[in-house]
Amino acid sequence: MEVLRHFSHEHPLIFNEERSHESEVYCSACGELVLGPRFSCMDCGFHLDKNCAEAPDVMNHPFHRKHNLELKASSPYDDGSPLCGFCNNICWNFLYHCSCNLDFHIKCAFLSYKVLKNDFRELQHLVPIISSEGHSRELEKAQCFACQKSLLDSVYISPDYGFHLHKKCLELPLEINHPCHRHHSLFLQFNSDHLPCQICQETQHEGLVYCCSICKFVLHTGCVSPPPIIEDPSTHKHPFTRCLKNLSFNCDACGTLGNYVSYNCLTCSLMVHKKCITLPRFIKSIWHDHPISHNYFVVDNECTTRDCGFCHEDVNMESGSYYCSKCKFIIHVNCALQDARWYYKIESKDKVNAMSAVGALDPSFVVIKTTKIGEEIINVEIKHFSHQHNLLLSNEVKDRMYCDGCSQLILTSFYGCLECDFFLHKYCAKLPEKKQVISLYHQDPLSLIPHCIFKCALCRFMRSGFAYKCEVYMCNDLICVRCAEIHLPYKSRGHKHPIHFYPQLNGLSCNACGGSTDGVSIYGCKTCSFAVHYQCILAPQIAWHKWDKHFLTLRYHEDNDYSEYHCCDICEEKRSPNTWFYHCAICDNSAHLHCVLGDYPFIKRGRTFMTNDHQHTLISVQKAHHPKCCKCGEPCFDLALECLEEECKYISHWRCNSNYKILWKESKNLV
Repeated sequence: MEVLRHFSHEHPLIFNEERSHESEVYCSACGELVLGPRFSCMDCGFHLDKNCAEAPDVMNHPFHRKHNLELKASSPYDDGSPLCGFCNNICWNFLYHCSCNLDFHIKCAFLSYKVLKNDFRELQHLVPIISSEGHSRELEKAQCFACQKSLLDSVYISPDYGFHLHKKCLELPLEINHPCHRHHSLFLQFNSDHLPCQICQETQHEGLVYCCSICKFVLHTGCVSPPPIIEDPSTHKHPFTRCLKNLSFNCDACGTLGNYVSYNCLTCSLMVHKKCITLPRFIKSIWHDHPISHNYFVVDNECTTRDCGFCHEDVNMESGSYYCSKCKFIIHVNCALQDARWYYKIESKDKVNAMSAVGALDPSFVVIKTTKIGEEIINVEIKHFSHQHNLLLSNEVKDRMYCDGCSQLILTSFYGCLECDFFLHKYCAKLPEKKQVISLYHQDPLSLIPHCIFKCALCRFMRSGFAYKCEVYMCNDLICVRCAEIHLPYKSRGHKHPIHFYPQLNGLSCNACGGSTDGVSIYGCKTCSFAVHYQCILAPQIAWHKWDKHFLTLRYHEDNDYSEYHCCDICEEKRSPNTWFYHCAICDNSAHLHCVLGDYPFIKRGRTFMTNDHQHTLISVQKAHHPKCCKCGEPCFDLALECLEEECKYISHWRCNSNYKILWKESKNLV
């Protein structure tokens, strides 16, 4: 009787040549049904297929020449089971493991070894070679394990181990010599270091590549013999010819360095990466209003900036970039194409011209009548799409009037309705009914919608008034007019340099509120360490608070060095002299931004609503005294909804209500 002492089990394992007829037996190493000889511990129900039982503790796998693979009975990781580097499925049972985080199922380790040795007799015994003609839908998504390319239009094999191989990839030589790397041979390997291919500059994380581990040099299997000539009239009118030479060069298409293999246009004296030959000629980017075109160099004597429109670093005008000649907007090629969601390709120059000619889309009003005395315009009457009555231009600004477009204070001339309290800033009245919003993945123009109550998808503030809505995609996002109109770069009154938008810039403090910038969108200065949260940049220049009868002006730094002066006059807490604050010059009062603005600075005061929580019409108010909320019992310090019925004393926090519906009729009671 043959007995085996195996490292994975505490008891001796007894050899059994016969198949169990009583019940199905599964191998504890590979998890598969045991159909042949096995080693078993009958007391524990532990079984090992004979091949798994005899597997070596250490394997020198030719697909991973740097280190040996060690056989493990369970996952070596504390945070769960790894994925097999061959079939990309979870390793639940025994596995071969390398310290560089490469793992294989025990069966996949042996099978890949057979693939490596080109054991056609055994592989064809396992599975026949198949043509992809008349393929199934599942095959359309399947990829060859080695080259990670589609199986369509190729002959392939497909064993029952969860992977596929092109027949041509099965026949790849294990070792090659290549003119781009003349020092050492290249071996067919797993790309465990995740290195980019030196020809196409792309990184293939899975599958097999040709590699020199000593020099960290990698070539994709499909790039070993790149085509000698590439011609694509849609991107360039002349052909590009391959040059296999170990030389560094600056790519004329993208402006970044290249090595080993360049493609050259002798007519235009261009030297480019292989992948840059097919760069789209025209694209529409989320970082700019107009279509932008690819140029190998930009000559523009009036160009006022050479900063990339995304990363804000310098752009080499003598190398390739994407450029808008109308706006002098320029962006690095790799920045423009960094994320496939950030752009789409425009097929023809005619389409580019048509898109550029759109300009300002759909004005939102028509002029009904203009009154003049001599050359001076004294009155303008318009019909605006958002209101049922005509609006008149007026300079008679009353105390605390709020715009029905942006819900901010009106301080200069405006358009107003004589029949109801409906007001629009001149700027808000001119907002287009259709507009593309910079930085949104949605490339189609958004539609301007009036009388909304919503949370802006960009700034995350609750808003009332106008919103831009996407009507093509089923996303339901609404964008406030301030976010829709904000410009990149942005000129803030609180800083002497232009400031740029950064999706994330860690390690700084917000100059407006003093909070950390880690993990959030900011506007920052590339010249100095100035940074402001995206939400803080939206703070209105002029605000009002019930604690002061005058308007408050946004200030950016404290001129008074007296420490006791640095106190918020609302909350009476300490205030930093280095952050923004609101100030009344008449009363000499100062306060934190949030103490003045509260949680709902962009909900119009004096607007009427209906909610599911109360049967009468409600008005948005901010009371000088602090009545208790009828729903939660807490004092109403911030925005509240009060019943307009005199005999009803209902008042509640804004946050305690739900399902708001704006009413057309406005109230003149703004207390």
